[in-house]
Parts: sequence; structure tokens; C-alpha cells
Amino acid sequence: MTDIKRSKAEHIIEAIVHIATWLFIFASPLFFRKTGEATDWGRYLHGSVFPLTTCAVFYANYLLLVPRLIFAKRYRTFLFCNLLLISLLTILHEVHTNILFPPHQFHLFQRPPRILFILRGILTYVFIVGISVSIRLSKEWRKAEMARHKAELGRSEAELKNLKNQLNPHFLLNTLNNIYALTAFDPEKAQEAIRRLSQLLRYVLYENRNRFVSLAKEAEFLQTYIALMRIRLQDNVEVTTDIDIPAESCPQVTPLIFISVVENAFKHGVSPTQPSFIHFSLKASETEIRFSGTNSNFPKRKNDKSPGGIGLKQVRKRLELLYPGQHSWHYGVAGDCYFSHIIIHLQPAHP
Repeated sequence: MTDIKRSKAEHIIEAIVHIATWLFIFASPLFFRKTGEATDWGRYLHGSVFPLTTCAVFYANYLLLVPRLIFAKRYRTFLFCNLLLISLLTILHEVHTNILFPPHQFHLFQRPPRILFILRGILTYVFIVGISVSIRLSKEWRKAEMARHKAELGRSEAELKNLKNQLNPHFLLNTLNNIYALTAFDPEKAQEAIRRLSQLLRYVLYENRNRFVSLAKEAEFLQTYIALMRIRLQDNVEVTTDIDIPAESCPQVTPLIFISVVENAFKHGVSPTQPSFIHFSLKASETEIRFSGTNSNFPKRKNDKSPGGIGLKQVRKRLELLYPGQHSWHYGVAGDCYFSHIIIHLQPAHP
């Protein structure tokens, strides 16, 4: 539903609620009477004057005084206008009740002192003013909250788009560096690497435009990247993958959300001289996605000034933007291993 249609529907619902409320107020004396009792229309019209004045107080505040005075923080003027309005309506009601249409015309029994009715009327007007102010302020607060939420969503989408624009060059830079190193000692493997790179680029260029993709496609992309990285590895590096995704009702995931973790594992988990290992696991159900990466830990030396950590920062930011309150990410060093575990809790599918 577009914003215009939603706003129109909200206005229609608001009008229906207002009409139904006042119809109930004015019609209740006709329904709540003794069985078989004839309707005294004169008394009914006489008794409808006060609800009419309360209606006038409500909408004078709801449509005029609150928007023009409360929203402008002109509180003293607001109080003065309501004091004047209540005084005027109280006088008019007294004139109508005691001069134009005195009570004896309706065969009423002995009544309490008139001052009690006047005080009751004034308190009722004050109560109606409070209701009017509360409803109008709550309506404006809701509108402000919706506008703030919409602005935050716009900023989040712009920030997410900026992160995607940063992610593609960062990913390509790492991949091209690997292929460049491969061309120096094995041109045939370099050609195979270029072929696989074309597959990766097709995914990055087309699937990355979507907010979410099938987890099966993302898993295939990761497997292609891992196979590309294996080409240049020596025999003393053990690389394993464990992928378990349901064939039916495959969940959706934001594209390239795990690639930085995979890149980081190949960057810091492989030693040119020592035995190394890299293990990946991707499992999913209808309610959650679990991705784990574990690798031998060969951190950068202190004198290594090369840039790093960009990809992992992007992972955290994208998780926060796309899965707020629906994810957990634990990573760190345990013994001689580095681990990274991401859990994404999925929204339940509606039938």
C-alpha cells in the first residue's frame, strides 16, 4: 500500500470512529429507556443541547486550538481561549435551560441547587478539553514517529547501498591479487581461476542488486570462491566445507553476507611453511541460518602496515542494518584457531 492510499485509509477510519462515537452519545438516550415508554422528543432535544456544546468544545480544540496554539507552544493563549469558550458555552447553556426552556416545562421533579449542575458542566468541558488534547497529541506523535521511522529507513537503505558499493571493489581486489600471484607459477591454473572469477562476477553484478537471494545461490557462490582460492594453495593446507541446506523451502539471505569471513580465513589462516587448515560450515532450517568459519591463526606481524579489517566491519554493519535484533556474531581466537560464528534468526513464514 502506497503512502497516499495508507493516509487516505487512515483518514476514512478516523472519520468513521468520530461519527460512530458521537452517534452513540446522541442516540443512547433513545435506547436506554424503560420498555414501552414513549419517546419524549421535547425532553430529548432539550437534553441534547449539552452534548452539542461538548462536541463544540472537543472540535474547537481538536481542529483549531491544539494545532495552532499547543503545537506553537502558546500555552497561555490556549488556556485563555478555552476559559473564554467554556465560560461562553456555560452561559449559553444556562440561558437555554433556565430562560428559554425552563425545567418545569418538562415536568421534572425537584432538582438540586443549580450551582451543582453548573460545576458539573464546567468539569465536563474541562474533561473534554483534556480528551481532545490527548487524542490530537497522540495522533501527531504517531505521525512524527512514522516520519522518523521512514527517515531512518531511508538512511539505512542509503548506508546499505554505500556498503555494497564498498564491498564489490574490496572483494574484487582480493580475488585479483590471488589470481595475479597464481600467474607467476601456473598459467593453466590462472586460466581456470579467471573462468571461475567470471562466475563470481556474474553473481556479484546481478544477484547483489537484490536485497535477498536464495541461500542455495549464496552457498554456490561461496563454494565457487573457495574452489578458486584452493587453486593456489599448497598441499599442507586442509580446506573443508560442510553445507546442509533444505532443498524445499530454502530460506532467503542477503547476498555476500558471509564472503568477508571467508576472505579473512584465507588471508590469515594459511601459512606458506606450516600446516594450515580452513573449515567452513553452512547449515539452515526454516527458522535460522548458521555459518561458521574456523581456521589456523596466523595474524599479521606488528610491522605489517597493509590495510585490513574492512570486510569484517562491513559484515557487522550489514548484519545490524538487515537483521536488527535477529542475529548474533561471535568471533575470536581460541588456542591456535580463529573462529567466526554467525547465526541469523529468520522471520517465521506466513502460510
